[in-house]
Amino acid sequence: MLTRDGSIFLPKSHDPASSQKLPTLFTIHGGGFVVGTPEENDAWNAAFAARFPVLVIALNYAKAPVSVFPTAVYDVEQLLLAALADDSLPIDHGRVATLGFSAGGNLALSVSTLPSLRGGDSGPRRVHAAVPVYAVLDFTVPQAAKTRSRPYKPALGGVRGKTYDLLTMITPVFDWAYIPRGQDLADPLLSPIYAPPEHLPSSVFMIGCELDMLAGEAWRMIRRLAGRGMNGVEEMAGREEVVAGKGELILDDQRFCFEERKSGRTNYKWLLVPDTIHGFDQTNIEVMVRDKELLEDARLKTAESQKAIGEWLFAGPFAASLAD
Repeated sequence: MLTRDGSIFLPKSHDPASSQKLPTLFTIHGGGFVVGTPEENDAWNAAFAARFPVLVIALNYAKAPVSVFPTAVYDVEQLLLAALADDSLPIDHGRVATLGFSAGGNLALSVSTLPSLRGGDSGPRRVHAAVPVYAVLDFTVPQAAKTRSRPYKPALGGVRGKTYDLLTMITPVFDWAYIPRGQDLADPLLSPIYAPPEHLPSSVFMIGCELDMLAGEAWRMIRRLAGRGMNGVEEMAGREEVVAGKGELILDDQRFCFEERKSGRTNYKWLLVPDTIHGFDQTNIEVMVRDKELLEDARLKTAESQKAIGEWLFAGPFAASLAD
């Protein structure tokens, strides 16, 4: 059984009567900054808290076009700070991470660069790791270039065999709604790929989907952070051929997986989930697509990617608390 209170998920091993503090993962939902709710991630959040001894807290934010950039960033900041200041929550303040899906992945990185959370002169760092999952990271690159940076695999058939990107139709509407006219697209709060590395958490696990036009920018950003150079904006992330079996990740090919550990707790990891699409790990994918092969593959890869995230957190940023 999992103890749940609203958007707060506790592992079953936690005794509410004890003074035990838990490593904490704040999750941020996607939806192009325009739609979506934290409840859409209930299944993911509950499964993660059931699998690992982690407190999971889902965050919301105001949506465009009523609330344009940068409102969502500061909404998430205020909710994070409020949760961190709430003594009733068993948060280990030395083991705090953000994780976001799509637009939420953008926010998971952007909010971590704000002075109130990155520390420095204003105090200790409050967010120690970030896990952006198929995040939008670079608004300066035209959509046409992004769609050329991913492979197309008709041999997969079904939804995955389409020869166009599934985000192509809706992304321009989302961007129009969220980004104010005249906005600098290279602002690091909007496009976290331009954030100074020292402003970001020292541990970042970037996850992309091979059949997603956003995979290229995720690959570029994690390569830059890891000191591996930045590939061109149209360089393909992944491979043109079908590369994995059902439910399989590829861990022995550095286009799909690598980890770069540096001095201290600095750690960067890349995982490109093969032969799958944007949003593969969301429960609403079953409503959006009618593709039995895709759904079964996605279910298995969701479990495998969760396992990779949890193991990475506890091998690195959650291995020992930085709390005073």
